[in-house]
Amino acid sequence: MSSHFFIDRPIFSSVLSIIIVVLGLVSLQKLPVAQFPQITPPMIQIEADYPGASAEVVAESVARPIEIQLPGIDNLLYYESTSTDDGHMTMKLTFEIGTDIDIAQVQTQNRQRLAEPQLPDEVIRQGITVKKTSPDLLAVIALSSTDPQHDTVFLSNYTLLRILDNVKRLPGVGDAVVFGGQNYSMRLVLDPVRMAQLNLTPTEIANVVREQNRDFPAGRIGREPTSEKTELTIPVITRGRMSEVKEFEDMIVRAYPDGSMVRLRDVARVELGAQSYDLQGRWNGKPNTFILTFLSPGANALDTVKRVKEEMENLARSFPAGVSYDIPYDTTQFIEVSIKEVVKTLGEALLLVILVVFVFLQSWRATLIPALAAPISLIGTLAGMDALGFSINTLTLFGMVLAIGIVVDDAIVVVENVERHITQGGLSPRDAAKKAMDEVTGPVIAIVLVLAAVFLPVGFLGGITGQLYKQFAITIALSVAISGFVALTLSPALCALILKPGHGNPNRFWQLFNRTFGWLESRYVGTVGVVLKRA
Repeated sequence: MSSHFFIDRPIFSSVLSIIIVVLGLVSLQKLPVAQFPQITPPMIQIEADYPGASAEVVAESVARPIEIQLPGIDNLLYYESTSTDDGHMTMKLTFEIGTDIDIAQVQTQNRQRLAEPQLPDEVIRQGITVKKTSPDLLAVIALSSTDPQHDTVFLSNYTLLRILDNVKRLPGVGDAVVFGGQNYSMRLVLDPVRMAQLNLTPTEIANVVREQNRDFPAGRIGREPTSEKTELTIPVITRGRMSEVKEFEDMIVRAYPDGSMVRLRDVARVELGAQSYDLQGRWNGKPNTFILTFLSPGANALDTVKRVKEEMENLARSFPAGVSYDIPYDTTQFIEVSIKEVVKTLGEALLLVILVVFVFLQSWRATLIPALAAPISLIGTLAGMDALGFSINTLTLFGMVLAIGIVVDDAIVVVENVERHITQGGLSPRDAAKKAMDEVTGPVIAIVLVLAAVFLPVGFLGGITGQLYKQFAITIALSVAISGFVALTLSPALCALILKPGHGNPNRFWQLFNRTFGWLESRYVGTVGVVLKRA
């Protein structure tokens, strides 16, 4: 389609640019905001517990059988496992960038199930967790209390029951975990001397507790078939799991024919406490319970933290007396400041470019055209970023800052050529615009293709480095492509409408500037010529 079509239809040209701006502004509301592009590879985490086992036993009995089954998972880069002396095993699997994390989780879970026949029964009974994990720590929430009765065990369980699930459900939160959590647990401190006297082993006591501390389905009364017709069917509800210390103390460990019994209190001390005291969280020297929140891939960090803060404000209204929360670590504070500074630099660069254009064109009418073309190209770039799944980060904004000086070039080429035909050829603005576009349409397209050929290859780099600079390079290429489109549609139409023939003689300031610049130009050209001759 010839540029004459757009010159004769300025409203159509304007509507095309308005559509570009609207799409860019709509995309601006949807684009995620982060400090850097998503360069961390997806990860799957496997967790298992082997109570009472040492780190060496856990590594050999739990981690090793699972590791044997992992090779062959699609796009798996590497994996690492950590076993601790408290019987806990954590295995992290890292996949290639771009891998579907849901498919990776399913494949990992299938391989983990293949290893279950080789795992200890106690590990399977405790449960094996396979979940997606994110290394992008978003914020840390600290829960504390001024009431001495609210110890870390109370705070940890309150967090687990009343807060954690609410935070996990928030959009943008990939995961949330309790750090330093001390879940309520009934602790049995066995007396080895008394057990030896009664010829009891820890395994026997564990089996007794497991057998008696569970739910027992008892059926229904009056359920068909019955010998007599009944009008009601009543479910029998039995007492379920024990929750009091005395109930555990009264457990019968062994019964003798003479009617005597050994109860749990005879061989152990029962107390309500934490499941583990190995890890405790402290802040400012005081015990605290911490909630670590992680950002889900592609989510807006600023909006997610805002939702977390609003949710905590709502939950805080129902906190027990003396309980309060704080957010001692918030990664979005740095992100917000850095993004604001880059946006400020973006505005300053745009104003500087417009000023330079005005100084050399020396006409506010001619300056207005590149001044309109540059923001359209930059705003339209946001729509392309949204379509490609990019985010607003320091690299994409830096790319837009660098693109400012590039996107105005196409419009300047058009404006200067139209000005030349108006001044030297005596043509009307419309005729000058048509003649100028016949001459510069090819060069404008060539400029776009050459610049795209410079930046687009960076988008095909692989690995973390490629992901880091992919958005930077393609952002510049998008802005250049849109600026070329605007230069072929809107710029010539504006030239025909805005430019006027005959600017008159420039004032004394511009005359002095032109003479000085002309002298500097001639001296520079002469110096370059001398250098080239002697080179």
